[in-house]
Amino acid sequence: MAQRFMLNETSYHGHGAVQEIVTEIKSRGFKKALIVTDADLVKFNVVKKVTDILDAGGFAYEVFDKVKANPAVSTVKAGVEAFKKAGADYMIAVGGGSPQDTAKGIGIIINNPEFADVVSLEGVAPTKNKSVPVIAVATTAGTAAETTINYVITDEEKRRKFVCVDPHDIPVVAIVDPDMMSSMPKGLTAATGMDALTHAIEGYTTLAAWELADTLNLKAIELISRSLRKAVENDPDGREGMALGQYMTGMAFSNVGLGVVHGMAHPLSAFYDTPHGVANAVLLPYVMEFNAEYTGEKFREIARMMGVKGVDQMSQAEYRKAAVDAVRRLSKDVGIPQTLKEIGVKKEDLDALSDAAMADVCTGGNPRPCTKELVLEVYKKAFGE
Repeated sequence: MAQRFMLNETSYHGHGAVQEIVTEIKSRGFKKALIVTDADLVKFNVVKKVTDILDAGGFAYEVFDKVKANPAVSTVKAGVEAFKKAGADYMIAVGGGSPQDTAKGIGIIINNPEFADVVSLEGVAPTKNKSVPVIAVATTAGTAAETTINYVITDEEKRRKFVCVDPHDIPVVAIVDPDMMSSMPKGLTAATGMDALTHAIEGYTTLAAWELADTLNLKAIELISRSLRKAVENDPDGREGMALGQYMTGMAFSNVGLGVVHGMAHPLSAFYDTPHGVANAVLLPYVMEFNAEYTGEKFREIARMMGVKGVDQMSQAEYRKAAVDAVRRLSKDVGIPQTLKEIGVKKEDLDALSDAAMADVCTGGNPRPCTKELVLEVYKKAFGE
């Protein structure tokens, strides 16, 4: 069986990597950018770090800053019109998952206008043309949207998030510069960091996992577990470790998929506008417990990468518990809520949330087969009563 592995054409890493935007614009002959971002990143001068570089080089651009968390169909449509009006020929997506996902949707629709309704892109849509070129500048260390072939859009009318999986959407260039992440507040750093850990653990245990992806995901678990606490305190070494760790698991999970943590987290964002990283972080240890008996020896390696000592002397039950405990300890240390009740989930919605989770494309990759009844039980346990 052939295994496919897709990555950016080019990626730049480390402090000062954002300066390489100039190299790419010149070498690719780009003329005018639409910068896709959100108003807060403009307000707090994060986008200015990019526009200053463009201004110094005399490169033309316009800014589309209408993106919000959990971007909606209407946002993508507005971005398509902004791209056309600007006369742009490429995009620079500046932000975390929301601007990156929005840019992917815009870029696909510009070159595949038959999908202009956006919702028709759900799942593995049969697009024929590559996206408009995107230079993806990450400002959070979590989603790894700058290197994945996935993006998530919210259908506001139906109160649901849908996942699009399309090899044509991957940004041509990824800029992973920890300096672009230094303005993240503690809460966002913690949530996006736990999102990255979720990607790594789910990608390592998903049904489609294989050795190349496993290598990346295990190293990502190690980097994230030793870097996140420091990153939350804005330590430069912690920021750099998180930037690399989240990108490494992005390379992997983009190619092998995820599991029911994401399947259950997406409806929380659709129902309550819960930040995606927070939803994943709360659910992760509960789903790990649910999956434990279906993961072979993998939880031993997760525990090892998270710094647990003596795993080779532990029984299977002991190292599985140790892995879950290590995740919970990290989550608590960085201030993540521990139950769904704490983040505003309503008990009367759990049944509908379970229906939505079963319909999510990520759920099919879970190592333990899922039914609505089983997912509902996990939701109930995570609810905290």
